[in-house]
This record gives sequence, C-alpha cells and structure tokens, in this order.
Amino acid sequence: MIRFDHVSCSYEKGRKVLDDVSFTIGDGESVGLIGANGAGKSTLMKVLLGLQDAEGEVWVDDLPVKKENLREIRRKLGFVLQNSDNQMFMPTVYEDILFAPLNYGLSRQEAEARCDAVLARLGLTEIKHRHNHKISGGEKRMAAIATVLAMEPEVLLMDEPTTALDPYNRRMVINTILSLPNTKLITSHDLDMILDTCQRVILLSRGRVVADGEAEVILRDRALLEANRMELPLCFSRRD
Repeated sequence: MIRFDHVSCSYEKGRKVLDDVSFTIGDGESVGLIGANGAGKSTLMKVLLGLQDAEGEVWVDDLPVKKENLREIRRKLGFVLQNSDNQMFMPTVYEDILFAPLNYGLSRQEAEARCDAVLARLGLTEIKHRHNHKISGGEKRMAAIATVLAMEPEVLLMDEPTTALDPYNRRMVINTILSLPNTKLITSHDLDMILDTCQRVILLSRGRVVADGEAEVILRDRALLEANRMELPLCFSRRD
C-alpha cells in the first residue's frame, strides 16, 4: 500500500529532516511511527500526502506521489489530525461528516446513508446533531475519526490520536482503532497505545529509520529507546 524508496527531505540547505528513508507497509498492516520530537515523523506524513517535496520515490498503492496523482492519492488516504479543532470546521458533527462525501460527488441520500452508518459504527449517533463546540474532547476526537471514515479511505494516517484524552476516551479511541480493518500508520509518543494498536513499529531518529520490526520487540528494548531519546512504555517499565 505504501512504499518509501530512499526518500530525503531538507527544509534548509545542509540539514536533512528525512535522510534516505526506505520502508514498505503492506495492505492491512497497522504500523506505529515513533521517535522523539524533531525525528521527522510529521515531515514523513506531509511527504506521503504530497504536502512536502522530497527526493526519492514515494508510492501509494500503484501510484507515485506526484502532482498529477495527488487527487486520487488523497482519496486513498484519510488523515486524522492531532488537533481535532483543526479538522472539525462545520457547525455540527453531522455536517462535518457529510462534507467530504458530498464533495466527492455522492448524492445527499448516499452521503447521509454513509454518514449514519459511520456514526452507528462508532457509537456516535446521539451526538449527530450536536454543535462541535459543545461536545467533549473525546467525542470530538471520535467525530474527527468519523469524518475520515466517511471518506472510505484505504489507508488511515493518525497523528497523536490519544493526546490530551482522559483514560476513558483514550480507551474508546484505542478500541476504535483496533476495530478498523484499514491499513494504518499511527504516529504517537503514547507508546502504550502504539503497543495496543500496532503489530509493527518504525523508529525514526534524526530523519533516519533506526529500527523497523515487531512492536513488542522494539518497545521492550530500553537501550534502543533511550539511545533515541525515548522511554519504555509504562506497561514494561512497571514490570522492570
């Protein structure tokens, strides 16, 4: 589904934000993208979405990420932003979820059917007509996920999906992620959440891939994580 082939990117001369990054994510995989602040995670997402130019090749399905393919590629990718307020811009939850299907050319009836199905799937039917500024942070995060699922993307990109959530809403988001069959690339500092939701982890440090493998193996490796300015997930540090 996703392939990075020797990808490099610089914002200023002489300082690479991504440095010769290569990896492949297969159909249906759930992959955690981790690293300290400044490791290159956000830039990698921007390159994948065609929002940032880079050297090397990036492919989504059978399409190279190039200007002429961006419209089709972005229909394959659903991006859940870290800050839901930047994603929810219509007055009500329902209007937000309807927005993309209607703009993709679905009839009002088709868009409403898709919207209602997504709301039911995520247990959000009760907040359907609520104003976005009158729902909780957890509800807003779930509603933001719903807006993306209504697009029916093949791949879900999620940026810090559990940031600032209380334990109940954090668990709701984790359970939702686990229930989704989509290919997923999730970036987060919440390593316990990554362990719960991802079978594989890619660790970035200073723009390079320094580890790529089974989530539990990488997230148990204290020396590797500390060498790259990270700490063990709480579930492992408590046992140690």
